[in-house]
Amino acid sequence: MTTDFYLVRHAKKEKGIGDVAISSEGILEAQATAHHFREIAINKIVSSPLKRAKQTAMFIAKETKTTIAEDIRLRERANWGDIPGQTFEEFVEMWERCVQDRDFSPPAGDSARKAGERLALCLLELSVEHSQDSIIVVTHGGLITDFLVNVITEEELRKRHPNFLAEQSYLISECSITKVSCQDGIFKLDGFATVDHLL
Repeated sequence: MTTDFYLVRHAKKEKGIGDVAISSEGILEAQATAHHFREIAINKIVSSPLKRAKQTAMFIAKETKTTIAEDIRLRERANWGDIPGQTFEEFVEMWERCVQDRDFSPPAGDSARKAGERLALCLLELSVEHSQDSIIVVTHGGLITDFLVNVITEEELRKRHPNFLAEQSYLISECSITKVSCQDGIFKLDGFATVDHLL
């Protein structure tokens, strides 16, 4: 029995530090994404507790008439604003260090490996509870790639993008959909960062 997961990165957010809302452009993206899912039978929506993810999930829930559950494990690897006084440049430098050294633990947040592990654990638990369902997971771009690097072979990732590991921070655009299936605890990548629904 297979569980289908649609990993949706949140819509475009307002520029700013901390837990910011989605922007006016992001609202349009979220609406287009919600419209796309209207024709797909969805059993559950799970969202990161951060505002930009929850707001995106709300648009999708309204169209699919599905309730939203929150899970702290869907939070991003690290967020600008978690470390008091950190400049954006310092945050980006820290972020890239996490990408290059997957076991580096930043002062606030998780290593890339640990972040990927918590998303994998969340999805594995959901696959046991919902063994034949389709679930939308609204989360964050870094967390999605952290998870993929953990559970999908490098060869398979390179088929999706030749420089996947080096360029992973730029591959998951806002409101893109990455489809992953899980059967007997094994993940398969069915679709990567598609944005056709936004065109």
